[in-house]
Amino acid sequence: MRRGHRPLLLISRKKVDADASAKYGELEFETVPAIAKPPTHSPRMLPFLWRMWRTIGQSKRLLKAREAEVVIGMGGFTSLPPVFAGHRMGLVTAMHDSNALPGKSNRLGSRWCTVVLLGLEAALRFFPKSEVEVTGTPVRSEFRDLPSKEAARAKFGLEPGKPVVLSFGGSQGAKKLNTVVAEASGILGEGVQWLQIAGRADENRMKELVGKKSGHAVLGFCDDMPSAYAASELVISRSGGASLTELSFLGLPAILVPYPFAADDHQTRNAESFERAGAAVLSPQHDLDGSRLAAIIGELLGAPGRLQAMAAAMRGLSVDDSAARICDVLCRKDD
Repeated sequence: MRRGHRPLLLISRKKVDADASAKYGELEFETVPAIAKPPTHSPRMLPFLWRMWRTIGQSKRLLKAREAEVVIGMGGFTSLPPVFAGHRMGLVTAMHDSNALPGKSNRLGSRWCTVVLLGLEAALRFFPKSEVEVTGTPVRSEFRDLPSKEAARAKFGLEPGKPVVLSFGGSQGAKKLNTVVAEASGILGEGVQWLQIAGRADENRMKELVGKKSGHAVLGFCDDMPSAYAASELVISRSGGASLTELSFLGLPAILVPYPFAADDHQTRNAESFERAGAAVLSPQHDLDGSRLAAIIGELLGAPGRLQAMAAAMRGLSVDDSAARICDVLCRKDD
């Protein structure tokens, strides 16, 4: 938009996408059906292929009406129909993948792309036949201007003088992780504060589980992540590409608990790369209970030098101008 272009964002009809897009009134959105690929030999493949074909047709109509010149898919099988439609129409097409182990849809879709864009160098080896550029993964502009720690903590009813641990599980569910966090909170007592984004489906259960414990705020959904990050010294999260991009941009040390059912276990591959860099502690969910989590948190908060080193390592993984790099590539391909 800053360069004078007119982006149109295609999102699924899921409520999580509607929630995420609601605050961006200056952007234009259209919805397309969400498409999840079943197992290859499943009888559900026929309905999947039919939905895919219909969505390709819908995408062509949207692209023609928009007079689009460039199509970029940001991952997932919902991205495939617009990219394939753009390819068939002779447009510049691209896929972006933010993970160390790229998704199957991006590996498949790369054959229809003018260029493949990657968030992490670790993914290069999966695209030997494609033109590839490592651009990093963009972050929302709101993360460039965080509120003060004091103001952020006041927003969530937390005290200014005690450390805050932020916990969130992402869109794919975190009931087990939520429970473990509540257990660790009870073990560590009043010396540590918590900002726990539990997800709407688990909000009521977690509020009952936490009870009236002071210094433990539970939210079902947070539409002000800049304040949530600004309030915190340490983050417990899944290790999806978007979350890791935000953490690295902000230089926030993390305990990463990969979503155990993520496709190809790609979140573990992401977490491993961040742990190797010294930016995070990887703790698989099957190994985690309240006592172990409390011990990890207590050790990290009790070692300010280590937290600072992790924060520096996290910042070192950030590509701060990723959006500009992606725009540069796309505009160059469209010349």
